[in-house]
Amino acid sequence: MTNEIVTIQPGELSFLFELKKQSSCSLQLVNNMDYDVAFKVKTTSPKKYCVRPNTGVIPPQSTCDVTVTMQAQKEAPPDMQCKDKFLVQSVMIPAGTTAKDITPEMFNKEPGKVYEEHKLRVVYVSPLQTTSPAPESLEEGSAPKDSVDNWSQSVSSLDNVVLKDPSELKTKLSEAMAAISNLMEEKNAIVRQKQQLQQEMATVRKMHHGRSKMGFSFLFVCFIGLVGIVVGYFFHS
Repeated sequence: MTNEIVTIQPGELSFLFELKKQSSCSLQLVNNMDYDVAFKVKTTSPKKYCVRPNTGVIPPQSTCDVTVTMQAQKEAPPDMQCKDKFLVQSVMIPAGTTAKDITPEMFNKEPGKVYEEHKLRVVYVSPLQTTSPAPESLEEGSAPKDSVDNWSQSVSSLDNVVLKDPSELKTKLSEAMAAISNLMEEKNAIVRQKQQLQQEMATVRKMHHGRSKMGFSFLFVCFIGLVGIVVGYFFHS
């Protein structure tokens, strides 16, 4: 059971820092009490940050999300160290109080008030820190150095494939398409030759069949004639 009026998560404001680009992060304010709480967010660099909402009312045992946006910066601070600070003030208020009823005087430190404040620091995170593994991770990990080297070589090989000149890929594709087209033409030519050969064979078969019939008829006539001559010879003799 916490004694804090409001719990804030996370405990610091972390911004992804890129030159000339805005960056945002979120805070969650949790009212741990059984009464309404008003809050106000202040910063040492008000022109640099935009806080939405910067004031509000949190119902009992409820939460409120606050978005803090850092304006685009033209230069990075030395060593990426930021000296900006934020202050979150919270105070118990009477039931029924709305955000429009909040005044700066409500957050004055006075005897008898149930008041609390939290100071938050700002941290800049480089894009490289979000993508590159820390050296300590490699040293403490279970993977041996050889595995890491092999992994690096595989990535390098993959880069070579992915980064290949697009014009070269286009040329290879055109050559492949031309080869496919030539194969299709050769296939069609073979099919036509096969069909022509089948037709010629059918014609030859028909001609041969006709000649066979003609030859058979001529021999039959000659045979009958010869028989007639022999029979005539016997009758005359």
